[in-house]
Amino acid sequence: MFLSSCGYRFVGSGSFPAGIKSVRISILENRTSETGMENIITNDLIYEVTRDKKVALTSMDKADALLSGVIESMNIETISRTGTHSSLERRVTVTVDLKLTGPDGKVIWSARGVSANEAYDVMSDKLATEQNRRDAISVLSKRLAEKVYNRITADF
Repeated sequence: MFLSSCGYRFVGSGSFPAGIKSVRISILENRTSETGMENIITNDLIYEVTRDKKVALTSMDKADALLSGVIESMNIETISRTGTHSSLERRVTVTVDLKLTGPDGKVIWSARGVSANEAYDVMSDKLATEQNRRDAISVLSKRLAEKVYNRITADF
């Protein structure tokens, strides 16, 4: 009880800015070569926004705001090796730019360069490595959506 009276609160426990009660989330623009990345991240954003029921998800003609954005990049780098030409572990990093706009098109909130990363194992079987990469993308997408939601609601 003492912590709540001092102004401390859990991250993301605030509300959307400008009294927003309903939001529409458009499918993100995908500027990477990874097919389907826009659907994965958009669906995780939808889940995060609707999870705590502070705002309603609705169509644009009824929404107080539109959350839209661009997946700017997806990078994969080797983080450990077994030899000069063989990777043991890689890391995938995804970066997005997002904005929350009102019905009049005015930007209410924006964030550039929001990123998340996840490591995955490289296997001798290429199909297993590909599955590990897809699993890593799924994990980082959830983490990225949570980070975005917390940033939107943290200061309001």
